[in-house]
Amino acid sequence: MTVHQEWRRSFVSLGSPTGSRNGVGFYPCQGLYYEPAGQRATTALIATHYNVDFSEHYLGDYMARRGYGFLGWNTRFRGNEGFFLLEHALIDIGEGVRWLKEQAGVEKVVILGNSGGGSLMGAYQSQAHGVTMTPTPGLEIPSALDDIEAADLYISLCAHGGRPEVLTAWFDPSILDETDPASVDPELNMYDEKNGPPYSEEFVEKYRNAQVARNNRITAWCHEELARIEKLGMRDRAFPMYRTWADLRLMDPAIDSNERKPRWCYAGDPKSANFSPRGIGTLNTLRTWLSMWSLEESHCQGEPHLKRIREPALVVQSLGDTGVFPSDAHSIHDGLASTDKELHFVTGDHYLDKPDDARDVVANLIADWLQRHGA
Repeated sequence: MTVHQEWRRSFVSLGSPTGSRNGVGFYPCQGLYYEPAGQRATTALIATHYNVDFSEHYLGDYMARRGYGFLGWNTRFRGNEGFFLLEHALIDIGEGVRWLKEQAGVEKVVILGNSGGGSLMGAYQSQAHGVTMTPTPGLEIPSALDDIEAADLYISLCAHGGRPEVLTAWFDPSILDETDPASVDPELNMYDEKNGPPYSEEFVEKYRNAQVARNNRITAWCHEELARIEKLGMRDRAFPMYRTWADLRLMDPAIDSNERKPRWCYAGDPKSANFSPRGIGTLNTLRTWLSMWSLEESHCQGEPHLKRIREPALVVQSLGDTGVFPSDAHSIHDGLASTDKELHFVTGDHYLDKPDDARDVVANLIADWLQRHGA
């Protein structure tokens, strides 16, 4: 593998068919384009997240040193999870894909679905093959969604299966009152030693069913609340959500086992994180919940989109990940409609920060796979 030592990056800022520059100069689409110095990349990857800023994604310079372009791309919802709407995010991603082809001179575009952005990029590729999603309640599908272009290859890296799926798996179903983050049902308390860990199969089943029930209760409430406030002339409202670091796998390493650090999550100690204000989905509007998190309503679920992706696909999963597990990687790999697909497990944590060579290993793996596919 030839590794170039020099690379460069440039700032890209664009409008969107459904979003213009605002009063202070903020464009809806922004990112950084990494490329090898002194040459034009003919193949480029694009990575986007629902709300995390991916412009300085850790793989950007690694891929540029291997001769590839890399667009760390952000939609209008960067840092703004509570107001996310899938329809507009996909259109913003489409502007990044179009820029790669029309301005950067790239011949092949590669989707990189990383972490929580895995299902977002899967939804993009799926809908680029023809729009099948229905609009968020009370809204319409923008016509610009018909114009987004599909990428040529698909990569999933340490990716969650879908936004509703990961939130539900991390939900604490023991909360008795959604307005009281300290309320706990002892029968579902994952920290009570009488329940585990290790957790019995019976407790796991009861706990998982209660997690789904919590998601469905919030969905039902959102519909009821939308109906109520619309009668008052209101279009939407925000609401907080608590306790979203409660996946049993965080406490019991025997469930979906890998090489992860026990009793640990991306935010440190799982119990401390769970009872803190920090977490995914902590602020929503009613429509954002229905668009992003609802098991019954959201089009951010992985499986419906994966089965429409037929391009060659590579799935890579780190074995020390504390938030994405082997079953997630197998589910993504098996769910892809591609007949040309590979699944690789590598040593490392979720961000491939450790061991020291983890990012080089993955960058080489991706580059080798791309070369074998003519990119």
